[in-house]
Amino acid sequence: MSVPLASASHAAIDRQLERFSADIHRLMTERDQALEAARRSRRDALLRLAAAAELKDDDTGVHIVRMGYTSALIALALDCPADWSERLFYASRMHDIGKLGIPDSILKEREVMNRHPELGWALLADADNPLFQLAAEVALAHHERWDGSGYSGGMAGEAIPLSGRIVAVADFFDALTMARCYRPAFSAEQALAMLGDASGRHFDARVVTAFFVAKDCIIAVRDRVNGGEPPSLADAWRSA
Repeated sequence: MSVPLASASHAAIDRQLERFSADIHRLMTERDQALEAARRSRRDALLRLAAAAELKDDDTGVHIVRMGYTSALIALALDCPADWSERLFYASRMHDIGKLGIPDSILKEREVMNRHPELGWALLADADNPLFQLAAEVALAHHERWDGSGYSGGMAGEAIPLSGRIVAVADFFDALTMARCYRPAFSAEQALAMLGDASGRHFDARVVTAFFVAKDCIIAVRDRVNGGEPPSLADAWRSA
């Protein structure tokens, strides 16, 4: 029995629509994969630049890796959303990227060095990606102090973005427990005492409290990073 012409036409149209839908789905998948690859590529490039900025300051580059873990673990201890804490894990590593804009010959001059937050913000601020927007915020605010004595914008208290308050605490502890060319590293116990003393003055007391909640995990992860075996962020948090 012959198939009615109208039925055959409808079947052909249905097949064309199915192929069209499949093609659209494939193109959208390829587009999403390309965008994700581009985001990863840009993130990795900026993390490499951040590592280069640390090397300008006589460091091995591992400081920024520890900073990522410490900042994220503090954020999680503050009950910040997991996706925001994960972004901070990467964004905090870019906190000193503005040092790339400081010539090596004057890197140690305080007045010039104090411009690196602004330079870091300028490098990152025009991005439309949430990770780089957070990194720009961190770069600008991580040297601000709770009592308003920091730089470079003179912000104080809760006017300082939470990301900056968290990274400031992480940076303080990590810098103290890292050997410098001009002094040996402080012990973890000494650094914890100094952090406690600065709570409510230089640093948000709530953030300092969260650091102490997570401190055993932070120190354990620090030792793993120094030993060349950094865990995943999820594993680090599960061990807290």
